[in-house]
Amino acid sequence: MSMANLKLEDQPVSKKRLRLWLQMLKTTRFIENELREELRLGFQSTLPRFDVMAMLDRTREGLRMSQLSQQLMVSNGNVTGIIDRLVQEGFVMRVSVKGDKRATLVRLTPNGIEKFAEMAAEHETWINKHLSEISAEEVDHFSEVLSKIREEDH
Repeated sequence: MSMANLKLEDQPVSKKRLRLWLQMLKTTRFIENELREELRLGFQSTLPRFDVMAMLDRTREGLRMSQLSQQLMVSNGNVTGIIDRLVQEGFVMRVSVKGDKRATLVRLTPNGIEKFAEMAAEHETWINKHLSEISAEEVDHFSEVLSKIREEDH
């Protein structure tokens, strides 16, 4: 009997883990695509812009561009383009770093803080809608399991 013909419960745990990984990836991509569309329609924004604003919201004192790209795990070039547009729209400002003429911090403006709060509230509603079939107990369990995976790798 081939591996494809085995029932899921009879497959080796390595095959089950592979299937789980593929399901997680497919689900993540599905929800990401939904969020991209919801941000586009609701705020004429993108997921990368939302991610930048979220990081800046968590670090109100500001971040250097290199710190921002490192935290988001994207290139400096990608972040620079997003920041340029957010500055033009009045959501982000650049601030000089005392003692380092070449360095600047980027931080949300008061308008950016307000706009992000509005976006974050909607984002939470969208995530809640997409995960509404998962009970509170299942959320706790999944969170614990996913944390365990990340801890193993570090």
